[in-house]
Amino acid sequence: MHIVIMGCGRVGSALARALEKQGHSVAVVDQDPTSFRRLGAGFNGRRVTGVGFDQDTLKEAGIEEAGAFAAVSSGDNSNIIAARVARENFGVENVAARIYDPRRAEVYQRLGIPTVATVRWTADQMLRRLLPSGSEPLWQDPSGAVQLAEVAYNPEWVGHRLSALEEASGTRVAFLTRLGEGVLPSSQMVVQEGDLVHVMLRRADLTTVEAAFARGPEQEGH
Repeated sequence: MHIVIMGCGRVGSALARALEKQGHSVAVVDQDPTSFRRLGAGFNGRRVTGVGFDQDTLKEAGIEEAGAFAAVSSGDNSNIIAARVARENFGVENVAARIYDPRRAEVYQRLGIPTVATVRWTADQMLRRLLPSGSEPLWQDPSGAVQLAEVAYNPEWVGHRLSALEEASGTRVAFLTRLGEGVLPSSQMVVQEGDLVHVMLRRADLTTVEAAFARGPEQEGH
């Protein structure tokens, strides 16, 4: 897939390198040509200097053959305008915009422009680190009945199989974050120090699952 990214700051450059590493062709648009230095010498995609919502600039970046567009500049207005131009003028199917103001993000989300509200996301991530038992879910279905949540666990679970943790809590581990990377669990996998455990559960069971994770294996008879 060809992907156009508006904004070559830390997020845009990291996104461009990651997408290229996955085999996609990438074009990055930024008004400041010196920002392309963040891409590194190994980046083989297009570097287009210009305003990210200008149609001629977008055409130079290959927007007409693009399957996705990401607006991740430092300006909310520029990001949402560029996202709408990509969606409405060029028919790009997969479009996302980074928005700093969470109130704006909600408005644009309702207008059909997927947004990443930077401030809210960062605040939620901090809450999950500071208050792991009371934070917002990572994901929930539209009804709110089923959630994906990171659940804090007693350090005594380290060295025990995930299957024992699942049995004790009556839930299912969806994935782990281990050394900064997502890992799908296997039947023989054990909890390692530093693992973040993400479980899929019913909202009504969250308190029970948190309690089981907090008790530790010995109290559960494992």
